[in-house]
Amino acid sequence: MSAGYSVRDAVTPVTAQDVRPALDAVDRRILTALSADARLPNNALAERVGVAPSTCLARVRALRQRGVIRGYSADVDPAALGRPLQAMIAVRLQSGARGHLSRFATRMASLPEVLDVYFLGGADDFLVHVAARGSDDMRDFVVHHLSTDPDVAMTETHLIFDHARGAFGRDAALL
Repeated sequence: MSAGYSVRDAVTPVTAQDVRPALDAVDRRILTALSADARLPNNALAERVGVAPSTCLARVRALRQRGVIRGYSADVDPAALGRPLQAMIAVRLQSGARGHLSRFATRMASLPEVLDVYFLGGADDFLVHVAARGSDDMRDFVVHHLSTDPDVAMTETHLIFDHARGAFGRDAALL
């Protein structure tokens, strides 16, 4: 990717910055507890972490302000919303489309079938996580939103059969 082109406005950048030195044991316990249950009330979180509620609240606010805690969300099963078929679609853009990276990421993220859009290093430019009602809808998504896009050089669709969450965020040893 040449200088001057960025998808930072469209996707959350992943940096190599290591925030561990800035996190003490209390911060790590807070992050571990919130990773397991982001709905914990402050009093319960403080008790679990072993600090006063006022200290806990101040620590959580500081973690949010520093960008360590980026937000809270519900982990909703797409199948419960009528979209049981998921896929990861690798997308490679035309070499002349590098100036359209941000536009592509923004457009993909705005589509109702799209769960996540990842900007990659390597042979592929993007990985698009999609949930569809079935194989016909998945095919239609690829045809109508990717194959017809003149900026797209290639796609490769990988169906997801099952998913297991990793321990990161739930295991204090990893924080």
